[in-house]
Amino acid sequence: MDLNDFASFKKLDPQNMLGEIDNLPRQLQSAWELGQQPPLPDVRGLSRILISGMGGSAIGADLLSAYIAPTCKLPVIVQRDYTLPAWADGPETLVIASSHSGNTEETLAAFEAAVQAGCRLMAVCTGGELEQRAKAHKVPVWKFTHAGQPRAAVGFSFGLLLAAFARLGLVPDSEKDILEAVADMRSQQETLRADIPVAENPAKRMAGQLVGRWVNVYASGQLSPVARRWKGQLNEIAKSGAGFELLPEADHNALAGLENPAVLMQTMTLFLHAPSDHPRNLMRTELTRQGFMVQGLNTDVFAANGESPLAHIWTALHFGDYMAYYLAMEYGMDPTPVDALQNLKAALKAAKM
Repeated sequence: MDLNDFASFKKLDPQNMLGEIDNLPRQLQSAWELGQQPPLPDVRGLSRILISGMGGSAIGADLLSAYIAPTCKLPVIVQRDYTLPAWADGPETLVIASSHSGNTEETLAAFEAAVQAGCRLMAVCTGGELEQRAKAHKVPVWKFTHAGQPRAAVGFSFGLLLAAFARLGLVPDSEKDILEAVADMRSQQETLRADIPVAENPAKRMAGQLVGRWVNVYASGQLSPVARRWKGQLNEIAKSGAGFELLPEADHNALAGLENPAVLMQTMTLFLHAPSDHPRNLMRTELTRQGFMVQGLNTDVFAANGESPLAHIWTALHFGDYMAYYLAMEYGMDPTPVDALQNLKAALKAAKM
């Protein structure tokens, strides 16, 4: 597809995933504002926090954990599974169950495990079974309204959690940073919208480089969950193969795989970085990319925009959403449905034990 023919996008995008991406700055701000109202759990004597979620709900928790790591005195662990670790036991543990639909079976199982373990609990959802179970156990429910795909609600899955942590006194108030990040996203958006031609649209140009290639995304520090987000969006929106690696760890193993580059010739490696990255990781990013280029492998780089770490996270995430969308257009794919995931869920339900 000609990415300059943006009027034809609607044919491939009848459920308007583009509108969801365009609306992400507003959603993030709305989530923060909504998060100033709901009831809070008791955190007196709390020593650890576990956030249970999958997919689009879990990535919001990943973003939160990375962002608050420099300021939050309690460990925050993101769990993607049916069970809880043995240390998640008793009232010293707060388990936050986050499920967009409220019906995610892994998250519901983790919620029940937390009830049995005597943990403190909180739920974040749009409704469903999780809301009902939380109310039955008199657990605070943070409910939001969103009718689209979970991955398109990342502003809610992050912004509500950040608001909760700030109101609980676990991190400093973040309103100023939220508003600045939203402003920086909107400023960057002026070059990323669908009506901006390829020659002036860096997200469209990067998407063009990815056609027919397996994509690997590298990042470090607070951009680490953004690399995972890019990978997930390439999978779900563009229906394209992708992976992610984190620095500095990748330099201790992945670089060795470049000694046999022939199998990597149909790949593209994208490096994300931000001014808030550790200086040594900024250096590693450039040197690692040079290692790829010496082997004749395809690479590109994205530098996050904005003045704060939160802005770096969200401008990088937003760019990746646009890029994945434009790659879906290149491939002629509807960016919204995920038939492979739904088929798997149906098979699991039919074989339920």
